[in-house]
Amino acid sequence: MGGGEDEAVQPLFATKQLKGRVAYRCFASTIFVGICLILVYRLKHIPSAEEHGRWAWIGLFIAELWFGFYWIITQSVRWNVIHRVPFKDRLLQRHGEKLPGVDIFVCTADPTLEPPTLVVNTVLSAMAYNYPTDKLSVYLSDDGGSELTFYALLEASRFSKHWIPFCKKFKVEPRSPQGYFVQHNDSQDITYANEWLAIKKLYEEMKNRIESAVEVGSIPKEVRDQHKGFSEWDSKITKKDHQSIVQILIDGRDTNAIDSDGNRLPTLVYIAREKRPQVHHNFKAGSMNALTRVSSEMSNGPIILNLDCDMYSNDPDTIMDALCFFLDEEKGHRVSYVQYPQHYNNVHKSNIYSCSNMVVNKIELAGLDGYGGTLYCGTGCFHRRESLCGRRYSEDYKAEWSTRTWKNAERTVPELEEASKVLANCSYEKGTLWGQEMGLMYGCSVEDVITGLVIQCKGWEPVYYSPYKRAFLGVAATTLDDALIQYKRWAEGMFQIFFSKYCPFFYGHRKIKLGAQMGYCVYLLWAPNSLPMLYYTIVPPLFLLRGVALFPEVSSLWFLPFAYVFTAKYAYSMLEAVWCGDSFKAWWNLERTWLIRSATSYLFALIDNLTKQLGLSETTFVITAKVADEGVLKRYQQEIIEFGNASLMVTIISTLALLNLFSLVGGMTRVIFSMEFRGGVAGLIPHMSLCGLTVMLNLPVYHALFIRSDKGRIPSSVMFKSIVLSSLACLLPYLL
Repeated sequence: MGGGEDEAVQPLFATKQLKGRVAYRCFASTIFVGICLILVYRLKHIPSAEEHGRWAWIGLFIAELWFGFYWIITQSVRWNVIHRVPFKDRLLQRHGEKLPGVDIFVCTADPTLEPPTLVVNTVLSAMAYNYPTDKLSVYLSDDGGSELTFYALLEASRFSKHWIPFCKKFKVEPRSPQGYFVQHNDSQDITYANEWLAIKKLYEEMKNRIESAVEVGSIPKEVRDQHKGFSEWDSKITKKDHQSIVQILIDGRDTNAIDSDGNRLPTLVYIAREKRPQVHHNFKAGSMNALTRVSSEMSNGPIILNLDCDMYSNDPDTIMDALCFFLDEEKGHRVSYVQYPQHYNNVHKSNIYSCSNMVVNKIELAGLDGYGGTLYCGTGCFHRRESLCGRRYSEDYKAEWSTRTWKNAERTVPELEEASKVLANCSYEKGTLWGQEMGLMYGCSVEDVITGLVIQCKGWEPVYYSPYKRAFLGVAATTLDDALIQYKRWAEGMFQIFFSKYCPFFYGHRKIKLGAQMGYCVYLLWAPNSLPMLYYTIVPPLFLLRGVALFPEVSSLWFLPFAYVFTAKYAYSMLEAVWCGDSFKAWWNLERTWLIRSATSYLFALIDNLTKQLGLSETTFVITAKVADEGVLKRYQQEIIEFGNASLMVTIISTLALLNLFSLVGGMTRVIFSMEFRGGVAGLIPHMSLCGLTVMLNLPVYHALFIRSDKGRIPSSVMFKSIVLSSLACLLPYLL
């Protein structure tokens, strides 16, 4: 680095293009040619009206046409992959004394599904960032309105006086106590070892007090008398019917609010916005908007970081990295938000539920960033307050990073609490643009994605940053049911966006790049992707049993494009996953998971969307559990898929698996006994290959159906229903 003026103009971040783009585009072009040849084959060889399989053939043509279209969309995000590199050393040299205030929002909604101990671990990790504490404020939104969560936060506020100085003195990582203490302490430093034991003892005592209160379901009277905040809870308060509650537990302005080393503590605020049964509360979007308004009355930090309650900070320097993008002299004024990837601390190398999303994080989101279309994923995201509050970008815009930390510094704590309650009331948003042009958008279960799109269409440019050291770690689903429900909600909300006024091809026309529009649709079209996938999983196996060929013989030249596209796509998919950090087994599990999601999560998302369009149902928000019983956790550690219930989704999974197994056995029987087969035995090979692949992917399903005896197996009732349904399906070719 140079000095003087040269140093002043050096950027605070760099953007690098991923190498090998030309080679990949050439490879992708060959697959495109192969897809075109497949479609030509379908059109040239449509069976006549008198021949069997005419409509099945046409159905395959439509499915393959969709696959081709969807493949083209997925390529848009792979053609422009970039990587961001921040330079926080330059940031410190240039802005070390003039850093902006940062407000951190943590959202929770249910103390049963999201245990208070998990929530306060996230809060404590946020309070312990390497950042000036007088410019750091942490707000917890409790949409469950639970005194148990409030009590846990009160306990955390006391523990933070010891935890924060311990973290900064010994530079510990991660700064979530639970995440830190699971690590082994093998240090030879006696001072560190003694303090480690002392702070661990304090943490375990705090944890035990919180969990004891949760187990009993109430707060002891002697504890309630210790803080005025408990007076907000009376016998009339319920989760869906309560007044606004705002409690400042640590006032960052107070010179007496110090830790055990005498240093100032960051501000800590508890918020439970008003809930009434007759008023729609707009789920997480409503919670975030209430947080935005309440925080503007207090610390009013120009930068906002929002976190899910299970997504704790894993890197204490993350704020400094993110600020490099906002404070860059040349491009920083255009940046609306900085999105980090979602990672999880409980995902195994084999990734049985495909929750780690390595390819999505390293390729797809980075590719969207190349078009300036970074998705807002709802957590692990730093926002510019102005862009989140609806301001449009203009060329003459100039950011002003005020060093003032509080908007209403002269007000007392009771005055601030009372003034803030009004901003969290149900009636506050009536007649305003909140949820329409300001804050997070309402009316969709994936409010984060639609909000990011709206912000981009207002002229702002988001940034996606995926550091080598993971910035945040959350909790992934430990059962198949939770994983499928989560993806069902996402797919439903995504498809809802596609059929709304916010469809990227229309709403984003001439506002964002075509590549970004197509990149958004990779996710928005998850739901309709279920139909061609189901068709390919059901129809070829049934026609295999009937002896009707729907694919060219292996000796035909027309077989080559089918073989090439299939082999090339699978080979590239595997190499891409391994390059992104997945193992071969994780990639194989991803292929299975994609098949299962298509047949269940995406299908139900499609159906629910159609019923909503017809006015037969309303948008719901499902919270997935962040805890599991010991048996479930043990099987998860052993990398055994948890089916364990008689849901419709599990019935569909097992029925499709058995259908392909029966069809494969039937097809092999035809070959062995040389039974009649239209098109010859050679025409049977593509069908058998397709069924064989599906059977191999479903090996864990057969294991859960017929071999396993633990509680995570597929229930006997589901097994019998699946056998009956798949058997009836196999009889259809002989009845038609």
